[in-house]
Amino acid sequence: MLVKGYNQKKMPYSSSLTDKEWEIIEPLLPQKKRTKPPRWSKREILDGVLYQLKNGCNWCDLPKDLPPYSTVFWHYKQWRTEGVIENIRDILHGQVRQQVKKKPNGQP
Repeated sequence: MLVKGYNQKKMPYSSSLTDKEWEIIEPLLPQKKRTKPPRWSKREILDGVLYQLKNGCNWCDLPKDLPPYSTVFWHYKQWRTEGVIENIRDILHGQVRQQVKKKPNGQP
């Protein structure tokens, strides 16, 4: 569900994911059963995380058209604790090495 004020097409930040990037990352995020529909999509939340990481701002200074900072920070903490952030990094790094025909890390 999209919330008023947030429009991926109209107001993307330089840290916002493109549709192609989202297609690659979406399956790497944890899929949990929910009893009610979420208010914010994982893409919106991840855009908030990426905005904060790129700009180094305080969490409470996230732009108002992104999800609330408490929601973004909570998901960031969960994903970091569960190793999701590192897993995404490692998988993407491996895909890039494969594209440039280099051996995976750790292989001679």
